[in-house]
Amino acid sequence: MGKLETGHPFELPLVQEMDWLDFESPVTFLVGENGCGKSTLLESLAIAARVATVGGMDLDEDPTLETSRRWAEKLRLSWVQRSGRGFFFRSEDFIGFTRRISESRKEMEELEAEFDAQFKGYARQLATGVARGQARALTRYEELETSSHGEAFLHLFQERLVPNGLYFLDEPEAALSPQRQLALIALLKEMQGEGCQFIIATHSPILMAFPGATILNLNQVPPEPIEWKDTEHVQLTRDFLNNPERYLRYL
Repeated sequence: MGKLETGHPFELPLVQEMDWLDFESPVTFLVGENGCGKSTLLESLAIAARVATVGGMDLDEDPTLETSRRWAEKLRLSWVQRSGRGFFFRSEDFIGFTRRISESRKEMEELEAEFDAQFKGYARQLATGVARGQARALTRYEELETSSHGEAFLHLFQERLVPNGLYFLDEPEAALSPQRQLALIALLKEMQGEGCQFIIATHSPILMAFPGATILNLNQVPPEPIEWKDTEHVQLTRDFLNNPERYLRYL
């Protein structure tokens, strides 16, 4: 990383002390308390890797990512094998994605009607066929608008994950029940076998239990790998489930 600037995010201890990070595992989890910089790190890596986004705006245009773009400019990435596939996903961008799909499908349908009125013969057949094909291609996402939030999340991942992709996921558990988190683990494991790599910021002890995953503890600076059983998330959840009254009586 080059010379650091002032202001956010460069005042974060994570940014100041991190010289390098290895992502050797197919699945790496970034864990830590809110404010430690895990989402900022994930966003900056995604921007530096120049992946697509699942949302309403590209990573280079989204105003909420302005500070992460500042850090991304300083990052230097090296690759064993670079993939042109993959995306960045934030749970809050999901609504923007479904809205964009709906708007695009409507635009294609309107364009088909316009071509039908404007052209004749083979030209009309060709032009309307292209617009109709684009609209039909988008219909595979129709379930996103009618499913529950958790079902729609999983459907999106099933549709968008492709072999040999690099994926940056920010708290994908936000809309998922424990059962659906297990379903997501199964999907990630399947795609791991297809050569995919995942870097995931999470608070979920369930997702962190992914077999063979690396868990990076960002509460520690510089970040170090930590065992699942030693994470604060797992220890606190286990202690609470064993004796909830111990915690609730002080609230």
